[in-house]
Amino acid sequence: MSDRKRIVLPFIQAMPVIFKYQFFTKLLISTWLFLMGRVFRLLLNSTGRVAVTSGDFVFLFGHWQGILIILCAIFSLFVYVALDLNTKTILSRNLLIGENVSVWECIKEALGSIKRLLSIQGVGVILYIALIAPVIGVGLSISLTKGLYIPTFISSVIAGTPLYMIAAVFAVLVFMSVGIANLFILHGITLDKLPVKEAGKQSKQLIRKNWKDYLKQNILFFLAMLAFLIMVVLVVLVIPLALVQILPLPDGIKRMLLVLVMNAGVLLSLLVDLFATPLYIMKMTQLYYAYKDGTELNYTAQVRKIHSYDKYSILIGVIAVVAVSVVMDQHFDSIFPQGSDVKIIAHRGGGVEAAENTIAGLETAYRAGAYGSEIDIQRTRDGYYILNHDNNFKRVAGENRKPEEMTLEEIRKLSVDGEPVPTYEEVLVASKGKLILFTELKGDTADRKMADDAVRMIKEYDMVDSCVLISLKYDLIDYIEKTYPDIQTGFLTFASFGDTPLLNCDYIGLEEESATASAISAIHDQNKKVLIWTSNEARSQRHFLCSRADALITDNITQAAGILEEIKNRSDLQRMTDKIRDILS
Repeated sequence: MSDRKRIVLPFIQAMPVIFKYQFFTKLLISTWLFLMGRVFRLLLNSTGRVAVTSGDFVFLFGHWQGILIILCAIFSLFVYVALDLNTKTILSRNLLIGENVSVWECIKEALGSIKRLLSIQGVGVILYIALIAPVIGVGLSISLTKGLYIPTFISSVIAGTPLYMIAAVFAVLVFMSVGIANLFILHGITLDKLPVKEAGKQSKQLIRKNWKDYLKQNILFFLAMLAFLIMVVLVVLVIPLALVQILPLPDGIKRMLLVLVMNAGVLLSLLVDLFATPLYIMKMTQLYYAYKDGTELNYTAQVRKIHSYDKYSILIGVIAVVAVSVVMDQHFDSIFPQGSDVKIIAHRGGGVEAAENTIAGLETAYRAGAYGSEIDIQRTRDGYYILNHDNNFKRVAGENRKPEEMTLEEIRKLSVDGEPVPTYEEVLVASKGKLILFTELKGDTADRKMADDAVRMIKEYDMVDSCVLISLKYDLIDYIEKTYPDIQTGFLTFASFGDTPLLNCDYIGLEEESATASAISAIHDQNKKVLIWTSNEARSQRHFLCSRADALITDNITQAAGILEEIKNRSDLQRMTDKIRDILS
């Protein structure tokens, strides 16, 4: 057998068995998550909360319910790792050594491995797998947290501060070193039943002795699997799409075939996601035995006849895809809308296209066709409200003092790129009749007095219908909603746990990485609107302008407006592609 076939064929042959195991483990994981979710919500509800947000995580450490939630969450991670990774590791071993063990036996053995992880070192392993590996991309991670990320507004601060950047690079290098050294730690714990410390020691030794071969084998494996995937994509997606586009077919038939091919592409994408991690774990298990005792294991499937139920299963699958495609074709315009209803909101006045948090910024946003502008207000020492984002004026005006340490007269002397720092009243006047003003209550002075004063000024200038008060502090937004129900509010969250859509506000702001299609739908189900913040890259803007979000906060408003125009002239294929990307996000 050629090297290429030896690398790829055993893994392709194992796919039917892996599919069966994935079905049962995914079902079990979903059941476990549902049950634990009910427990967490009961604990939260007993405190009068519907969610724990980025603004009140301290609650978790100050109440017995919060501490119990943390302990249950950590234990849930142990169970999740056992079901999601340890089961796949055990399955890989059974496939490679030729044992025909039932899925339930594999699950039972995987759950049994939890007791060997119940230690301080074990907690460290679990937290690395769940929280660190997904962020730095080194080591195995669980599907539950594979989308974990550092919020853009934090990463931008790190990137813009040399000291923070050095610390972040150092931390990443340290975690990468730890991850690489412990690549085989789960194999030692799960397969050889070693204590965590011994498994870690063994993993370090194996990597130290075999790192060159490990790197080589991984490169060959990924290249081989990539070549196989490219071949499948060409056959299933690229060539059929090209034929549909170039053949002289009637428009109705062409659209139907496009829908059919795209559905096949979606199915292929789901299958890739289903098989990627199990196949890689199988490769790692193969290398583990080769490095540990020199045993070269390879899965060899027995060729069997295709039974009638296999034929029926394939036939049913084909019929289902065709039926779904027919329905989608009949409702094409409603499923794949031509235009976009997502509104564009300029970040900090006029984004990067004008001086930050200035009236000139508002005017720039208005001329660019923005629906609204997001601004930041803080209170001065003598009780006025001015626009500024940071804790002080150092970045924008070269002044180290905070707004609350300065009088309005002193602030009037500052200049932001040649523009004066405006008061909130001046901004209300400048935006009236032109823009919806999203006012973020910012800094140390963001309190109930600020909320009361902002509402008073909004009403004085008759702008209740064209102003939204937003904040990262949920207790402040909740206060405004309860005290001034006629005022529109928005809560900005980058991390929350519980029933976030039930929070007491009109808008919920999602940081772009957390704004999945399911999260947006859940918020809409509670008759609330969704703000995406802060989307600046063209690809990200296109994605969210094609989504079901209500508004997009961005620094690049002209770029977003141009993309919005392009969306109105999309082809059928582009409309389908954009929708599928939104659904799969």
